[in-house]
Amino acid sequence: MSLHPLTSVDPRFGDGVFGLETDPRDALVHLIPVPFEATTSYGGGTASGPEAIRTASAQVDLFDPDLGRPYRTGLFMHPSPKAIVKLNARAKAAAAPVIRVLGEIGDSAKLQRCLDLVNDAGTLVNAWLEEAVEPLLDAGRIVGVVGGDHAIPFGSIRAHARRWPGLGILHFDAHADLRDAYEGFTWSHASIFHNVMSRIPEVGRLVQVSIRDFCDAEWEFIRNSKGRIVAFTDQHLRDERDRGVAFAELARRIVAALPEWVYISFDIDGLDPALCPNTGTPVPGGLSFQEMSSILIELVRSGRRIAGFDLCEVAPDPRGSEWDANVGARVLYKLIATTVATRIAALSPQ
Repeated sequence: MSLHPLTSVDPRFGDGVFGLETDPRDALVHLIPVPFEATTSYGGGTASGPEAIRTASAQVDLFDPDLGRPYRTGLFMHPSPKAIVKLNARAKAAAAPVIRVLGEIGDSAKLQRCLDLVNDAGTLVNAWLEEAVEPLLDAGRIVGVVGGDHAIPFGSIRAHARRWPGLGILHFDAHADLRDAYEGFTWSHASIFHNVMSRIPEVGRLVQVSIRDFCDAEWEFIRNSKGRIVAFTDQHLRDERDRGVAFAELARRIVAALPEWVYISFDIDGLDPALCPNTGTPVPGGLSFQEMSSILIELVRSGRRIAGFDLCEVAPDPRGSEWDANVGARVLYKLIATTVATRIAALSPQ
């Protein structure tokens, strides 16, 4: 199965993100939707996240008193690729029987074929996304990826890291995502940063924030990383607050662990699950929206620069509420505003 590159999409006005009408040729910020969630092993629905965010984004006010007016640079969200939608349906159907046996496929030839199909689909998505991101970076654009589950940004991270060797990753998440081929899936949503740290040597450091659900092997992976992975666990942040440390100081410590160039990978379940109740794997605890914003603002103040970003795991409410998508759209705009503010200081508030 072949996937058409984004460059084959006919440019059009009125894509609708944040209620804007932007010609993609004039947009500094390009958002690439990746509606793929084949390895989701608990709750589902993240493949519908990009379009739900696009719809909800019309309710977001576009002036940010801390981070400026990023909409003035031009924001464009590409159409959801139909080929990815079709591939996701095939891969999800193949993944289901493997997930039911928790990846213990034994000598079943049928399950092995299913597993191979899902792994091949993940490889294809990675290659497609990297191919989509690279020409946009060549053209001087800022690229944000909108998932889908957290398996999807690998190709984007690789494209950014090759352009900015030594790149740091600021990772907001409830989970460490450092499992090796979780449930047998090479490109599992629970394995994204095991893959990044094992397969992308240009990544200099991974700084994880708010993680609170991880296994022994993941903790050992962090401990054995020789400082290449720094984890600010949710419990550590809470303990420091209980000792009287202001969150502004905690934000400063988090940002201080990052190099000059940063890529932000944001799993919505890094937030308090009251803000994202329908995400695939919610975990008690997490950041408030204001705490997340404080970290992003500190990143701007530090003088570091953001290369690109992704937002994953937003799943719309199957009962019709727009709450998850509303929060997702607001996080997305904060990510855009933060990135633009680090790249174009003239757009900051006066």
